[in-house]
Amino acid sequence: MPHHKTALRLAAPVAVLALALTGCGGGEEDDPADAKGAAGRTASARAGASPSEPASGGALAAGESATGTVAEEPGEVTYEIVAEKVEVGTEEEAAEAVADPEDAKGKVLAVAQVRYTHRGGPALTGTADVDDATAVFAGGRRGAVLIGATESAPGCENPYEVESWNPGESHVFCETYVIPADATSVAVHWSEEDGEPYIWTFEPS
Repeated sequence: MPHHKTALRLAAPVAVLALALTGCGGGEEDDPADAKGAAGRTASARAGASPSEPASGGALAAGESATGTVAEEPGEVTYEIVAEKVEVGTEEEAAEAVADPEDAKGKVLAVAQVRYTHRGGPALTGTADVDDATAVFAGGRRGAVLIGATESAPGCENPYEVESWNPGESHVFCETYVIPADATSVAVHWSEEDGEPYIWTFEPS
């Protein structure tokens, strides 16, 4: 599913937002061989598993879900996770969003929209940790997370305002990252602790 060039709505004023220390080009880099291996393991695992629930991390198609467990405060919770879309903005929007416009030269904002569904375990009575394991990559490199970006864009919920979460309920959280403007693909990663990442890749439109 392609992502779309769109005007991104940011609630925080100019000079309030800041880039995380794991900036573009300075974070961890995917090894193409490892990525191919993970995809191969997923394809093999699917022979004996539900198509929507791979047995281990690996490449997933747009709209395809993964299942993983997270150690939440009340106990271990099983979630169904699916990256629904990624919206990419313009260089001008990135320059307006960060504290130092120099940090945004040649960069754009990428907002990943991810749906999490509580599938098993205790109900949550506080903020969930499931979205902490989500990250956006471009060109095999992790983007720079935009600290202070709004989670209240259309279709997104603020995870800090979700204070109760019962089995069967879903919430959509968004992650805002700064990525190179010339990226040919954008990938959303989510993984269990110490697990291989599930990867949803979105091609530029």
